[in-house]
Amino acid sequence: MRNRFDRQLQQLNEELIEMGEHIEYAIEMASNAFATQDCEKAKEAISYDTEIDQQERDIEALCMKLLLQQQPVAKDLRLISSAFKMITDMERIGDHAADISEMTILMAGTPYIRNIEHLQTMAKEAMVMLVKSIEAYVEKDLEKAEKVIESDDVIDDLFDQIKAELIDAIHQNPDNGEQAADLLMVSKYLERIGDHATNIAEWVIFSITGNHPG
Repeated sequence: MRNRFDRQLQQLNEELIEMGEHIEYAIEMASNAFATQDCEKAKEAISYDTEIDQQERDIEALCMKLLLQQQPVAKDLRLISSAFKMITDMERIGDHAADISEMTILMAGTPYIRNIEHLQTMAKEAMVMLVKSIEAYVEKDLEKAEKVIESDDVIDDLFDQIKAELIDAIHQNPDNGEQAADLLMVSKYLERIGDHATNIAEWVIFSITGNHPG
């Protein structure tokens, strides 16, 4: 019975890794579409969200199966319940990648009023946080999860820089207001992705220690 349970836990790990890879790809695709103002790539990123939603449902079903059929206790129960919580944040990250792509389409055809380097850096940092948080769960690595939480400060600092730059752009030319608001929205989506990755890392810590730091 335990061997079957361990195989199902391994399947859970594999499906979480696969979902994480798909979300990482969605963020990368959305980020590239945004940087190049590529509407076709943005539409592709939006359509990819359907697959991520299906993965969430599949993992949710597996978690329910493990909880109901195996009736796990203690550490095993924490592992499964944490995965259950994690996939909600993972699915939201996929939603935000689609949101960024929708903003890309909205702003298409008009050159950006500011260099978007900070936004691209935010996207890269967010992808790293997502990957590391899932690795921490699979590897049961407390230190890696704690580093993900620390990394959120980097994204928050970048968000503050972008906001200040966009306010300055509006001061210089009020006509920049509409696009500045749109760019701020993109940066907010990226900041939220960092928050969700932090939530995942906090559930990883709970799965290992039994204590939720949030």
